[in-house]
Amino acid sequence: MAFINTLFNLWPRGDSLIPGLRDGIAAAADAVFTKYAIDSNLLIAHVMAQISLECGAGTEVVENLNYSASRMMEVWPSRFPTIAAALPYAHNPRLLANKVYNGRMGNALNSNDGYAYRGRGATQTTGRDGYQKLGEKLEIDLLGNPDLVNDPARFLECGVVDFILCGCLPWAQQDNVVQVTRHLNGGTIGLADRMLWLQRWKAALALDTIS
Repeated sequence: MAFINTLFNLWPRGDSLIPGLRDGIAAAADAVFTKYAIDSNLLIAHVMAQISLECGAGTEVVENLNYSASRMMEVWPSRFPTIAAALPYAHNPRLLANKVYNGRMGNALNSNDGYAYRGRGATQTTGRDGYQKLGEKLEIDLLGNPDLVNDPARFLECGVVDFILCGCLPWAQQDNVVQVTRHLNGGTIGLADRMLWLQRWKAALALDTIS
């Protein structure tokens, strides 16, 4: 009950993009946490802190690639060194995704993979390889239907499995949010906000908030 109350309190707009998302997470929580040995409030807090940051507490469940030319130059300076280079991709999410994501993460060159397998779900699964590995673990066809990661009934499990596949669990057991973030994110983007989310979840689940 503490988990469900916390979810609804900390994700007040959690159903704004996916109707019934919070109910889906709440209904799946006991079974998912048991299945994957998320067996303490500390581990729940770490999992949910990362998920809360990655999906904007349910308000950012699909990667937004609607960038201006100037913003693209900031995010990908080597790919877009000038305004002229960036302008053809401005406010064109499909074209931009295929430009910046194809040729890596398992995405084929000269394909729609970059856009098809853009970030989605609880942990912003990205890239053909990411969707394939997650789908194989869950025994569902995420390559054929990547939007399944945003199914309310599967959302939490997809996030938990991705968390585990990225090697986060041992670091969460040590209460090391920096290493959890590095393994999930590949860096420390948003670390301060991730730490704040962890403090919120720890406080709500009656844990020491120092991490």
